[in-house]
Amino acid sequence: MSSLRFATRLWFYFRIGYATYLTIILGYASTLITVYYLAIKSIPELLNVFPRFVPFAVLATIIGLPLSIGVGWMHYKRSPAFSSELDIQYEVNPYYFKLPPGYNLEVFGPLYLELLVLLKRLVDGQQMLNEEDKARIEKLEQKLQVLVDGGFVGTPRRKL
Repeated sequence: MSSLRFATRLWFYFRIGYATYLTIILGYASTLITVYYLAIKSIPELLNVFPRFVPFAVLATIIGLPLSIGVGWMHYKRSPAFSSELDIQYEVNPYYFKLPPGYNLEVFGPLYLELLVLLKRLVDGQQMLNEEDKARIEKLEQKLQVLVDGGFVGTPRRKL
């Protein structure tokens, strides 16, 4: 594995670990501490309700956890933001236009191609194919061969 590829893999693992795990824990703790010591300690009425940090943190967690779950659910189920994220992934992910390495490239691609060739030969031998059917099957055959050879088919949509 080249050093550039190794470095980019480390960069990916760092981003996932930092963004998914460390940032959320540090951000949550930082928010609780900031709100308590800068806001609640400055407002005597709120300080009477929350004289100590721990009860405030517990209540904030009891309220914040379901609220965060609800917002996350809304993001995935009701917001156009998630479908936009998927559109972007579709535009930039090369594996929507080629076979991913592994069993798809080594087994399923060649299998589909072989099945298509054999089925075409069988149906053509029984003279059940017209010219339009033959042309469609040959186009599919060509595309499958390109995929099996490691190439790309189709073109991604490009948006800003």
